[in-house]
Amino acid sequence: MLLTGRTALVTGAARGIGRAIADALAAEGADVAVADVSPRVEETAAAVRAAGRRGAAAVFDVADPAAVRDGVGRLAAAVGPIDVLVNNAGIVDNVAAVARMTPGAWQREIAVNLSGAFHLIHELVGGMAERRWGRIVNVSSIAAWGGLHLQAAYAASKAGLLGLTKTVALEHARHGVTCNAVLPGLIATDLVQAMPAEIREASIRATPARRLGLTEEVARLVAFLASEHAAYINGAEIPVDGGLSLNVSPLASVREVREMRRPG
Repeated sequence: MLLTGRTALVTGAARGIGRAIADALAAEGADVAVADVSPRVEETAAAVRAAGRRGAAAVFDVADPAAVRDGVGRLAAAVGPIDVLVNNAGIVDNVAAVARMTPGAWQREIAVNLSGAFHLIHELVGGMAERRWGRIVNVSSIAAWGGLHLQAAYAASKAGLLGLTKTVALEHARHGVTCNAVLPGLIATDLVQAMPAEIREASIRATPARRLGLTEEVARLVAFLASEHAAYINGAEIPVDGGLSLNVSPLASVREVREMRRPG
């Protein structure tokens, strides 16, 4: 197993990609602490324990630095010093054109998706550096590369994660700490499955693989990056998108889909 003897913390682990990552890390031998704003994260911790690993859960908002400090302390006390941090927590519910997006909505998405990752890294990277071993994986998005129609805050926050990733790698590679970013494309989470069918179908048509990705496919990459085998991979941006980022066309908007369907 890739992660025997290691301890990981995964945020946004109540469901979807975060839950799959926690399961994959446990399957590779890691003890796994999990965090989310949803109490359902306790179910993920229970699954970790059912896999024969130590598991603990905490409910807190990653946008609140005091809550992060308290939550990380409680989780580390339960499972031990954190060797692997996976910043997966994020929100994607701020849908509006830039001209109509409220400052509050913008600030909230940046606070969770970007500042949240900073707060977790701030709490944990010092200990990793002292122990001369650490793995940080930030879950970004292919929207960081190409933008996303009606979701400027989401795209900007995910692009910001790439700058944060590279800076942490530059500062801590000499201490045995790696920091990499994975960029999922259209993954079959509950949120994606709930998208309007015309948008989801157009996006699948734009994906060379012609299908949605699986949460497990993202999770397996994260588990590899968290392992000793990935010790010389640092500051990387790795897409998990079925080739979608190879296309020049962005994810289609509703208007664009309708235009494509008009005769003539």
